[in-house]
Amino acid sequence: MTSPTTTSASGPARAVSSVLLAVPAWITRLRTDPPPEPLAQAGLMVISVALLGLGLVVGTRWLPPGVQIIPLLGGGLLLGRRSFGRLVFLVAVCLALSFVLEDGRYAPPGAALVVGFAGLVGYEFARSRDETGLGGLRGDSVLLELKRRLQLQGELPSLPDPYRAEAVVKPAGGGPFSGDFVVSAMTGHRFEVALVDVSGKGVEAGTRALLLSGALGGLLGAKAPQDYLPAANAYLVRQDWEEGFATAVHLTVDLLTGAYTLGSAGHPPAAHFDAGSGHWGLATAEGPALGLLHDVSYVLTTGTLRPGDALLLYTDGLVEVPGRDLSVGIDKLLGVAERLVTRGFEGGGEVLVKEAALDASDDRGLVLLWRSR
Repeated sequence: MTSPTTTSASGPARAVSSVLLAVPAWITRLRTDPPPEPLAQAGLMVISVALLGLGLVVGTRWLPPGVQIIPLLGGGLLLGRRSFGRLVFLVAVCLALSFVLEDGRYAPPGAALVVGFAGLVGYEFARSRDETGLGGLRGDSVLLELKRRLQLQGELPSLPDPYRAEAVVKPAGGGPFSGDFVVSAMTGHRFEVALVDVSGKGVEAGTRALLLSGALGGLLGAKAPQDYLPAANAYLVRQDWEEGFATAVHLTVDLLTGAYTLGSAGHPPAAHFDAGSGHWGLATAEGPALGLLHDVSYVLTTGTLRPGDALLLYTDGLVEVPGRDLSVGIDKLLGVAERLVTRGFEGGGEVLVKEAALDASDDRGLVLLWRSR
């Protein structure tokens, strides 16, 4: 009796397997380095004609005319409207030839409907590419770069002992983009941080946040504490955004003495933990939101961060729930913050966001700063 032997995969099977494994790499390359539009148009036209010829050889049972959606979807990702129009014309010709040469044996309405719908989807991609230059496979890469830049700008600098700080920003609904952002700077022994909440949600708020984070970050260290929010307001007013405004809280801390200055532009009141009394209290600073009025003034508050003390800055997404008074949300947040006193403030930012903001329908952001000794 001969022993069974394992036969290797046939040549065609290996070829198909190799092609399928290479598809993710092709998609990644198209995403980062798409071909020139004329070359892409020529390649997609060749594919359309090749699909027609192959369908006539193997029969519409195996390769129906509806496969013409393949070059159409590729054109939507890689071509502008004018080039896409040429591709649509060629696909229509190939589709008509397929029906004629097959003597109408393949029912045309279904295939025409599928290909027509694919053409509409592809056209929308092509239109976006023409209008923004970011359509197709490059669009998501640009959005991811936007997200990455906001995250990098939100990283706090390392503070010297005995100070520590954490910043946490969570987008609404677990989405990729947030209208809340943090900017910070170290100038000598002065630490500055601003927590900003931009109106809107999603990509629209994310693009505004990216623009503002660069501008407001550049003001840190360049303006005295009392001039920071007026300068930020003047910048936002100049943008003349329709329904575009922002709330912000700005904190300046002298790391030698612990003295701080706090300013607010329509923002919820910051919280100060006093280690001497063992309680959290609100550090109220007043002023209108950024971008609404010209020539506004802001009332600052001052204090001292002593050993064991902490400061908490947060956006309204952590404390605001529709139909509930804002003070109720603040009390709940401070109740969670009370528990941090015994466990330590390290990692407390994530704890506060997770336990205080059960409603994730709004962007949530906070900055937690504490002094260990």
